[in-house]
Amino acid sequence: MTFESFNPSGRVGIGDNQVNSLNFAYQQTNQYAKELQGWILLMGEYGCGKTHLAAAIANQAVKNGVETIFLTVPDLLDWLRFSYNNPTTPYEVRFNEIRNIKLLVLDDLGTQNATPWAKEKLFQILNHRYVNQLPTVITTNLTLMDIEDRIRSRLRDPEVVSRIKIFAPDYRSPVLDSSHPHISSLNMLESRTFGNFSLRGHEKIDPVEKKSVEKAFQAAQSFAENPKGWLILMGDSGTGKTHLAAAIGNYRYAMGESPMFVVVVDLLDHLRATFSPSSNVSYDHIFREILTSELLILDDLSTQSATPWSREKLYQILNYRYNAELPTVITSTSTINDIDTRIRTRMLDRRLCDIYAIDAPPFLFNPKSKSKRS
Repeated sequence: MTFESFNPSGRVGIGDNQVNSLNFAYQQTNQYAKELQGWILLMGEYGCGKTHLAAAIANQAVKNGVETIFLTVPDLLDWLRFSYNNPTTPYEVRFNEIRNIKLLVLDDLGTQNATPWAKEKLFQILNHRYVNQLPTVITTNLTLMDIEDRIRSRLRDPEVVSRIKIFAPDYRSPVLDSSHPHISSLNMLESRTFGNFSLRGHEKIDPVEKKSVEKAFQAAQSFAENPKGWLILMGDSGTGKTHLAAAIGNYRYAMGESPMFVVVVDLLDHLRATFSPSSNVSYDHIFREILTSELLILDDLSTQSATPWSREKLYQILNYRYNAELPTVITSTSTINDIDTRIRTRMLDRRLCDIYAIDAPPFLFNPKSKSKRS
């Protein structure tokens, strides 16, 4: 498994986004193999090419004379367990060899038996390499939220770790489009970008209203570059809230992430549909997918007319993401006072949430026809 034998275009029939993610992963790992600086985290489903690229890095390093260990995580743990009863290579010697090797490549993080002992050994190894900034490559088919807390916090450090998400399908299976979470509708809004958002400069609207558009635009751009906390965009229909929310999602998608964009009423419909006997996805699976999405964008939140069940589900989702401080974007045509009290109290936490009201009229508003409509 080398870079020469890897096909960065993927197989025939996969989508452009999937090809682009393969190309990006190929270029980034190829460059990493030459420099061996920091960490690489390769994420994606089974059979998408993660192991091939990780092995290509390892093989290139060995070719360049760099001491390298390549192991699947279960094999690594078995290797350590075996050393307890091996008089020729004591545990301490083997453990230190893994911690300090010039390049460590760990394949399939998350497939190991997650006993307390296994969790602790993995953390000790990775924490040592993180503190000493030793070159490390990790592959996983898990989401970040499914990785053990202490390891996840280190994998989130952009100063050390380059996260690369491959969206290509399993090359052993029929082609399926896996470039977006299955309930996300972001692919339908791929044309909504910051570049084609109108700041209303050509329109004769009140300067204060125009300023509110500019502030929301700047806040959305800043959030897209560094998603932290919550961003809440409020205003009438047609003022550009959804465009900005989708632009954030598309920006992060281009950065190799898989944000989830969903209209609130559609989200609730998806959850209800899982109770049907014919549903091929469980409620627990889809609910967890929403809860733990690395970036959740909820479009058109409105709770004042929701059923008790809907209000409870929305509260559970947003309360979880609030406590976990997960990046979340919310758009709403409601006023803050119309939002469910439990959700509103979280939105008003200035430590975590930024609220921007777009006070401009809808894009289709025509000042000349105002008197006629009146």
